[in-house]
Amino acid sequence: MSEQISSPNPSYPVQSSPVPPSAKPALLVLEDGRCFRGQAYGAIGETFGEAVFATGMSGYQETLTDPSYHRQVVIMTAPHIGNTGWNDEDDESDRIWVAGFVVRDPARRPSSWRSKRSLDDELVGQGIVGISGIDTRALTRHLRERGAMRVGVSSIDLDPTSLLAKVQASPPMVGSNLVDAVTTPTAYTVEAVGPSQGTVVAIDLGLKAMTPQLMSQRGLTVRVLPATATLDQVLAERPDGVFFSNGPGDPATADHQVALLRQVLEAGLPFFGICFGNQLFGRALGFGTYKLVYGHRGINQPVKDLRSGVVAVTAHNHGFAIDAPLNEAVTTPYGSAHVSHINLNDQVVEGLELHDQAGRLKAFSVQYHPEAAAGPHDAAYLFDRFVNLMTGRVGSTEDPPPTAASSSTQPEGN
Repeated sequence: MSEQISSPNPSYPVQSSPVPPSAKPALLVLEDGRCFRGQAYGAIGETFGEAVFATGMSGYQETLTDPSYHRQVVIMTAPHIGNTGWNDEDDESDRIWVAGFVVRDPARRPSSWRSKRSLDDELVGQGIVGISGIDTRALTRHLRERGAMRVGVSSIDLDPTSLLAKVQASPPMVGSNLVDAVTTPTAYTVEAVGPSQGTVVAIDLGLKAMTPQLMSQRGLTVRVLPATATLDQVLAERPDGVFFSNGPGDPATADHQVALLRQVLEAGLPFFGICFGNQLFGRALGFGTYKLVYGHRGINQPVKDLRSGVVAVTAHNHGFAIDAPLNEAVTTPYGSAHVSHINLNDQVVEGLELHDQAGRLKAFSVQYHPEAAAGPHDAAYLFDRFVNLMTGRVGSTEDPPPTAASSSTQPEGN
């Protein structure tokens, strides 16, 4: 039902759902004044961030622990969340990174042999404020029509006007440099499994745990360095290739990392980037970046390889994209660059390639997540391509991607 009173924006009545007498009420307010009343889920308190929606029906544990969601309040579009509880194997980092969590119908109890505790208990334990029992479909439609925006969720301040003032005083995502908050403070190594295929330096911009695992499964020793690493520190590891990870924030603010990447390209080191790393690769090549209206977040985005025509279903988590021409190569100081992949929903750039004068691949990146632990795994072959690039097995026409998911083993997500 909807209330016609107490809304800070008369255009949007406060939308309320029945709250059980024993539940603590909570309030969600968007920066344009739209309000939703529900009940507290997770920790009691209040939180602020960018309101974004994620369309995955599974993998909520990987979503919550993905550093790319730092300072974002995630709305799950699937109505029933928490049914598999929380385990100790599927975390993508050592903590929950989302600023807040919004669900419609939380599971009353977990039902999975892998579960160690409930999702609600984990949210409480890590101090993550959330809200449940609201119409997430209406909230998602609002964000699709008006774009991602700032939001506040509170179970201690239930006055819409008061909470709206706090929301509007919170920092926007555009212009936010968040990499320093999520990167590793010290370097560490993930050892290769099986015969050695070389060493990769991975710059941690918000690295997910599955990424170095998949590289190590392919015989790569991964040396993870902080986002503040210099070229001298990279070269000191004697790498066969350099990798830039996913991460949060506005890529336009990451000037240090863009400068490092240009030095990597000048040094002739093979490069592979994912998500935020793709955006920084674009900047290094001279392209701009821009904020998407509501971004791509979920595990069902169709991406087309422009060279082979193969379409993969892929996992995404990004609110910014690269501004590059889709149908022409661009000459850069490092070689010829072109768009390699596009999103079939909206034609957003989903991949870049850099070639030398002979047409040989030097570097590549993708906007989506081939390391998606919760699936899909259609794009896992890109890690094999990186190995081939470093070991000289990629020719001028490249190795065509498979038409089916990679055979490499990945754990099932929740």
